[in-house]
Amino acid sequence: MNKSSHWSAMGEWSVIWGMRFLLRVYLLFGRTVLQCFLYPVVSYYWLANKPGRAASRAYLKRVAALSPASGLHGNLRDSYRHFISFANAIIDKLAAWSGALSLSDVDYHGRDSLLAQIRTGKGAILLGSHLGNLEVCRVLADMDEAVRINVLVHTKHAEKFNDLLKQTNRNSGLNLIQVTEVSAATSMMLSDKIDNGELVVITADRTPVSPNPRVSRAKFLGADALFPQGPFILASLLKCPVYALFCLKQNGKQVIYFERFSDLLTFPRKNREQALQQTVQRYAERLEHYCLMEPLQWFNFFDFWQVNEQ
Repeated sequence: MNKSSHWSAMGEWSVIWGMRFLLRVYLLFGRTVLQCFLYPVVSYYWLANKPGRAASRAYLKRVAALSPASGLHGNLRDSYRHFISFANAIIDKLAAWSGALSLSDVDYHGRDSLLAQIRTGKGAILLGSHLGNLEVCRVLADMDEAVRINVLVHTKHAEKFNDLLKQTNRNSGLNLIQVTEVSAATSMMLSDKIDNGELVVITADRTPVSPNPRVSRAKFLGADALFPQGPFILASLLKCPVYALFCLKQNGKQVIYFERFSDLLTFPRKNREQALQQTVQRYAERLEHYCLMEPLQWFNFFDFWQVNEQ
């Protein structure tokens, strides 16, 4: 894949100083005033970011073709709504960080199954995505001292983000872990966390940052796209249950969906690639299902379907 086209080459504006400033505005003045800051910024970003705008429209056109009932067409208006949805997701992210979200603001589907798994003393892998707002899971971490959530992130600012989280809630059970690739040492560390009954969240809808990423092709929204093999290989190494995790904003509330994806992932050596591809395809189908539920909440503003020979 052309390095310049990779998602990691895009400048993300949610750097630590920016998030610190936005969090301060949110805490001092609330959501309405913060929107006065965010909307002009996102509007400018939408106008200036031609590749992101084109990627947004291409994605929304795929949604429109598969789901006419969505009312989307993939035009400029839809793309702008997509970016504004991103702005609102940032505000929801800040609300989750600040502790402004309570359990009454969140609905759950499948939570009892996950909590029962934690009570066995063995943790689980949660396959997250860039659909909706993973930060809302902080509410789950705060509701029970027994729940510890570790989120694997690619950002180099993981330690600073952790400091920011601790400033808003010192007792938070959410921990960010920076990784570019999962080494043997990383696997051992995560294995210890799983054995301690903790949860490990890893996004499964972006290819790795490494030069030669391990990926599988999967049909997603009507065309082939590349998905990372790493989250699924990691889950097989950790020998633990796997859940698909989606957090959507619906009817003014955050709704978290936990789906039992597998009791134990195994990839036999003789048909390893085939088994991996089938597993990745199954995940892509679940991601598509939830994307079609809330299409404006999938935030990958790059050409997701740019499939090159590996």
